[in-house]
Amino acid sequence: MEKNAVSGQVAVVTGAGRGIGAAIAEKLASLGATVVLCGRTEKPLRDTASRISANAGNAQVKTCDVGNLDSVQEFADWVSKTLGRVDVLVNNAGIGAFSGPLHEMTPEAWEKVLNTNLRGIFYCIRSFAPMMIAAKSGHIINISSLAGKNALPNGAAYAASKWGLNGLSYSVAEELRAHKIRVSVVCPGSVDTELSPHEGKNLSKMLKPDDVAHVVGMLVQQAPQSFVSEVLIRPTQKP
Repeated sequence: MEKNAVSGQVAVVTGAGRGIGAAIAEKLASLGATVVLCGRTEKPLRDTASRISANAGNAQVKTCDVGNLDSVQEFADWVSKTLGRVDVLVNNAGIGAFSGPLHEMTPEAWEKVLNTNLRGIFYCIRSFAPMMIAAKSGHIINISSLAGKNALPNGAAYAASKWGLNGLSYSVAEELRAHKIRVSVVCPGSVDTELSPHEGKNLSKMLKPDDVAHVVGMLVQQAPQSFVSEVLIRPTQKP
């Protein structure tokens, strides 16, 4: 296993059961972090944990609904009592919504997207940042999307959540800099996962979850006097 400055740290990854979240969790474990896998369903988390263990990594599993403040706070309390610290928080959990124009969207569908993709990050930062502030160190990495930079017809709610997440990230970064906490936002283009709409796209040209995980691995290994506030990831060839 590769060893470096991340060794011995505790990393929390939300939405770690599959796709980008699972790839990020496996990357951080390979760098020597103890990774806490969070998600609403236990089995996918256990599957990720098994792959990490098979590669001599350390992982713990905890179910949590990031859209529920009580659930997130209970999760943060569990991490504090069980591991005593959190060094890296990767807010990856999110859902898509690409079914049609905004004026045909139900309020319930809108609320579901915004509750997970934006309010959930607020809940996680609210619950975990105090531990980082007390330690005077930490790194928060929010997984956004190029949909938070560009127009996305038939995905306006998803785009709104990611535009909002970008603004939240930049603002929280300024709030937490004085506490030596770094906040970064990662904006990938279309990634070959269950979340992204693939119609008409060449899957072989799309980004892969490991591409996003690679960037997260670079971010957590930065020298402590600097941080990258934003990373945009695009495929070499348009899919």
